[in-house]
Amino acid sequence: MKIFKKTLIYALMIALALVFLVPLGYAVITSLVPFEYVNKIPPLEVLSLRNYIKIFEQYPIMDWFKNSIIVAVFTLAGNLVTSLLAGYALAKFKFRGREAVFNLILVQLMIPFQVLLTPLYIMVAGLGWHSTNIGLIVPFLVSGLSIFMARQFYKTIPDELIEAARVDGLGYIRSFFHISLPLSGPLVVTLAILDFTSCWNAYLVPSTFLAKNTAFTLPVGLATIKAANFIRPNETMAGVLILSLPVIIVFLILQRQFIEGIATSGLKG
Repeated sequence: MKIFKKTLIYALMIALALVFLVPLGYAVITSLVPFEYVNKIPPLEVLSLRNYIKIFEQYPIMDWFKNSIIVAVFTLAGNLVTSLLAGYALAKFKFRGREAVFNLILVQLMIPFQVLLTPLYIMVAGLGWHSTNIGLIVPFLVSGLSIFMARQFYKTIPDELIEAARVDGLGYIRSFFHISLPLSGPLVVTLAILDFTSCWNAYLVPSTFLAKNTAFTLPVGLATIKAANFIRPNETMAGVLILSLPVIIVFLILQRQFIEGIATSGLKG
């Protein structure tokens, strides 16, 4: 009976994995074939990197890639700093209005971002940050979701550890760096993956804020390729894989810590 249950579970897991892998496999195959072999079983000799080479030759992919890296890295760094410090303060500091601040963060999470997009655009344009990387970085250095996850994680750290550190002469700031931060590996990895993926794949904000071709991030630039090649899915799929590869690599490297972080960030309210 146990063998039957294990077999059933493994079969279900394999089926679910195939559900997610088949579209990826289709994208990979399609990106490597000429247009006449799209949606057909291609012979091995027609597989090549011609679609990728064509995209790099005809479009400023490297400029878009550089812009995406700059925006993602600086936004991620800002989010990690603000989220870890704010989450720690909300979890371990006792001050008047703490619950009100936390509730405001929760309320902010419930507001559809589309409601905030127009006033945010007006503010960015008024500061002269339109069509610049700064306009995509500064407004997103703080994330309500990341602060919430950090607060939930630090709630799981026993207060006795912090109190013991204070008895030994450490203040709140030093106890954070010496006690809490070294325990925050799973949290940092989780926030890094979520924030990097969200920023890297962002389309709505960059497409609204950016007007210059050379200022595009990778998703916006590849959307122009799709618009120009909507009848050539092989080239479109090549662009999709170029966009997806960094996220896949980051997740594969950090997946174990990511799962641990997801498991521990919601254990205690």
